[in-house]
Amino acid sequence: MKRTALLVLITVACGQQPREQATASAPPADPRLEQGKTAIVQYGCNVCHVIPGIQGGGTLGPTLAGLASRPTISEGAVQNTPANLAQFIQEPASMNPQSSMPPIGITDAESEAITGYLMTLK
Repeated sequence: MKRTALLVLITVACGQQPREQATASAPPADPRLEQGKTAIVQYGCNVCHVIPGIQGGGTLGPTLAGLASRPTISEGAVQNTPANLAQFIQEPASMNPQSSMPPIGITDAESEAITGYLMTLK
């Protein structure tokens, strides 16, 4: 007990705070990713696509698993970059006139949020 008290006294005298035991905690969730997931469900993207982390999943459109690792989007017609993906989500025909994906009125902010989420799918 004397040894512990002496150690605390020395640390306080040196102007340092005694170390507290580190506790593990989960990193804070990125709100943009949650916004992306919410928009995916709101617009029904999961009705046509299998999307990891989102319940449901149709087979009408391609699976979006591993999308961030693909070099292209939309049947290979467009380079896979965040800007291109966001534009494709909003106006598919502008990036690939043969795309069967319809425009569904997604705003810029929602498209960016969805893109942010989809770019985590490696």
